[in-house]
Amino acid sequence: MRVIMTGGGTGGHIYPAIAIADEIRKRDESSRILFVGAERGLEKKLVPENGYPIELINVEGFNRKKLLKNFKVIRELKRGEKKAREIIKGFNPEAVIGTGGYASAPVVRMAQKMGIPTYIHEQNAFPGMSNKALEKHVRKVFLGFEEGGEYFRHKEKHVVSGNPVRENFSKQTRTEARKALGFGENDFILLSFGGSQGAGRINKAMLKVIEAFNGVGDMRVCLATGSFYYDAILDEIKNMGIDLKENIKIMEYIKDMDKYLAASDIVVSRSGALTVAEVTVCGIPAVFIPSPLVTGNHQYFNAKAVSDKGGAIVIEEKDLTNEELISTVLRLKNDPEVLKDMSAKSRKCAPKDAARIICDTIWDDLGIQ
Repeated sequence: MRVIMTGGGTGGHIYPAIAIADEIRKRDESSRILFVGAERGLEKKLVPENGYPIELINVEGFNRKKLLKNFKVIRELKRGEKKAREIIKGFNPEAVIGTGGYASAPVVRMAQKMGIPTYIHEQNAFPGMSNKALEKHVRKVFLGFEEGGEYFRHKEKHVVSGNPVRENFSKQTRTEARKALGFGENDFILLSFGGSQGAGRINKAMLKVIEAFNGVGDMRVCLATGSFYYDAILDEIKNMGIDLKENIKIMEYIKDMDKYLAASDIVVSRSGALTVAEVTVCGIPAVFIPSPLVTGNHQYFNAKAVSDKGGAIVIEEKDLTNEELISTVLRLKNDPEVLKDMSAKSRKCAPKDAARIICDTIWDDLGIQ
C-alpha cells in the first residue's frame, strides 16, 4: 500500500495524520507512506520525529483580513499544485488522505485531477475552507464531530470517525504517568496549555492561578506557555514578585503530553479538535477557553460538543476573568464527585478507534482484503 498523507500547519492537523499513518503501518508493515506538508508548518519538524519521510511545498493560508495579500497566496497555490504533481507522479500513491490545513488543498486537488482516490478528514465541529472546497471530488469525508456534517453538502460521503489520537494516549495509566513525572498519588494536578502555538490570554489568567496556589498544600500547577510566550511569562512572574515553589512547573512545550494528561485532575486549555480528542480519551475534566480568532469560531463548537454532555466547562474568552478561573478550579477541586462524573462523561465523548474506522473504510472502498 502506497499512501500520501497531507495536511499541517499546526499540530491539530499533523497528529491525526500521524495516527492514521501509524494504523496503516500496523496493518501492513511493507506499506510506504509519504507526508506532504508546507515549508512554514510544524510538520517539517514533527513528521520526521515520528519516523516518516516528508516532502515540502511552498504554500500558505488565505488572509481573511488583508485580502490583497491573497494574490500572492493564489500564486503560491498554483506553484504548490505544480510541485504536488511532481511529488505525486514520483511516488505513485494508491490513495491520498488529507487532514486539513493549507498544505492539504493543492495536494488533494492535484491527486483528484490525476484520478487518484482521495479522502479527507475534518477534525472540527465547524469545517475549514480547504475541506469544504475539496468535498465534491473526494471519495469519503471523515468527521471528527458528527456536528461537522451539517456544513458539508454530500451527506452520502460522510463517515463519523472521531479524531484519530496516537495510541500512547489510551495506554497511559494515572499511576504510571504520575510516577514517571515525579508526582505523588495524592497530588491534585492542574494542567494548562494553549495548543501548539500557546495562548497569551490563557497564560495571563494562569499567572493569577499560579499566584493563588503557589506553595499551597497538595496543589500542583503545570503550565505550558508555548515558545512565543515563555520568556515573557517568566519575566512577568518575576515582576509580580512571585517566588515559585516546587508545586509550580512552567514549561515552554510539553513533549510527553500523553503522560501529563493521564496524570492530571483538571485541564485548562484551548479547544482545538486534537486537544479535545486527547483530553476526552484520557477522561480529564476540562475547562475549555476557546480561541475566538479561529475560522467559524470552531473551537467553541468543539468545546460545546463536550460541555453539552457534561464532560467540560466552557468559558468564552470575553467572559474570562482571573476570579472566574480561580473559583472554577477551586469548585472542581473541592467536589470529587463532580470531577468523577465529569471524567466519566468526558470519556463518553472520546473518539473510539478513529484511525481504525478511517482505514477500514478506505480499505473497503479500495477493495483491499
